[in-house]
Amino acid sequence: MPFKASLSFSLHLHATLSPQSLARACLKFRQVIELCACTNIGDLSQLLSKTMAMASTKVYVVYYSLHGHVATMAREVHRGASAVQGIEATLWQVPETLSELILQKMKAPTKADDVAEIRPEQLAEADGFIFGFPSRFGVMAAQFKAFFDATHELWASQVLAGKPAGIFWSTGFHGGGQELSALTAITQLAHHGMVFVPLGYTFGSGMFEMNEVKGGSSYGAGTYAADGSREPTELELQQAFYQGKYVAEISKKLKN
Repeated sequence: MPFKASLSFSLHLHATLSPQSLARACLKFRQVIELCACTNIGDLSQLLSKTMAMASTKVYVVYYSLHGHVATMAREVHRGASAVQGIEATLWQVPETLSELILQKMKAPTKADDVAEIRPEQLAEADGFIFGFPSRFGVMAAQFKAFFDATHELWASQVLAGKPAGIFWSTGFHGGGQELSALTAITQLAHHGMVFVPLGYTFGSGMFEMNEVKGGSSYGAGTYAADGSREPTELELQQAFYQGKYVAEISKKLKN
């Protein structure tokens, strides 16, 4: 391409694309140049692997669970997100704030040793999020709120702004905050400039089930723990899987 035409094309790109889109276009152009410069199969293979990793959409499923109900839901959400092609889904848990003595007195099960604890700054690496927590008096559990409170540096830089996020939860009983917990949690997303992704009624007939007790709403998937003995039902797990897939697909669309 002649220099004059190239300059004109570059100015046109700069004027019509957002900074984010322009950056992605430049990245893809650079990757093409690097591919053309490869002289052996080894270099080409490494570059292709690197390019595929950069092209994937990262979705973080981040949860806190005391008695295991949210953890069960989180695994299903993660499974749903992982089912979407091009999605790199990672399951995380936030740090516990209660002492071992208190946890023993509450008969809390041992935390999953196959799920790493996330640090606040690691949120910046993801393209989309699905946050899960138990409800305490109509708001998210203090452990999850403490995690969000530690994201002040991310808030200052607004690095999470524009990134999609969904939420899921667990409450004790009817009237325990199934919708209120979602409404109060949205404030955390709003201050970061994140895009809240509710389910609406896209889950279909499962949203209108009246023959069994079912948690969740148009805000997201949910379950009831009751006295701790009740486990998430098959329908609740289906909605959790659907939410993981749904938010992952939207995250992928927004990134691309």
